[in-house]
Amino acid sequence: MDRASDRARLRDGTGWGGVAPIQAFRRRGGRVMSRTPRVLLVTGASRGIGGETARCAAERGYAVALNYSTDHEGARETMETILEHGGTTVVVPADISHSGEVARLFDEVEDALGPITDVVNNAGVMGGPCRLEALSDDELLNLFAINVFGTMYCCREAVRRIKARPEGPQGRIVNVSSVAAKNGSAGERVHYAASKGAINSFTLGLAKEVARENIRVNAFSPGVTWTTLNPPGRVEAIEPSIPAGRAGTSREMAKGILWLLSDEAEYCVGTNLEMSGGR
Repeated sequence: MDRASDRARLRDGTGWGGVAPIQAFRRRGGRVMSRTPRVLLVTGASRGIGGETARCAAERGYAVALNYSTDHEGARETMETILEHGGTTVVVPADISHSGEVARLFDEVEDALGPITDVVNNAGVMGGPCRLEALSDDELLNLFAINVFGTMYCCREAVRRIKARPEGPQGRIVNVSSVAAKNGSAGERVHYAASKGAINSFTLGLAKEVARENIRVNAFSPGVTWTTLNPPGRVEAIEPSIPAGRAGTSREMAKGILWLLSDEAEYCVGTNLEMSGGR
């Protein structure tokens, strides 16, 4: 299916039997209209680090908005887990590589949960694995559209809205990067590493730009983590090179992200927290 058709499906809800996803989850969950002091939007929240961050945040009392693009079942499972444990959540599909979709995403989340106070920009693709000369134009453009421009669109929307309510709670943004930005991922994904290097630079600059405007911006760089993004055998092959002796878990990464969102990280501005087991 092409990207235009996919975006249309996200808008009209045909991926959920003709029922718009946000409406379907309101009826099933029955809790999303509850208002809590902090509202967290997690992009790419259907699985892996994003899904675990959403679940952990709900356990800590956040009202959590789950964003996804194509993984309907993963989003449903994350939502159901949160609701089963008494949390407050809503699911809003959107393709963050398009600025109009990002604006709609923020509108629908705030209609359901109230003003967004926290954002975790986790959505991303890895591309490849392949050497640079084998990478197609389309794959490269798609990777940067999601990993870089999508993150920037979400940050821009968050900053605009948080600045519009100067008396509100502090805004907190965490951009999920990768230690690949430091090691380069030669022979496998230099394109992905470059996109995360862009996120590191962007995060540092934006953090300084808005630090005095009641907004904290930081980055989080996970190392090798047990997620379904890894092809079979990849994690096992890398583990011997990790000083800690093992790959990380999504739960561990989620705790690092939530620490950056917490009051304990109040003095972190433009920080890039690495959790890589020493690799």
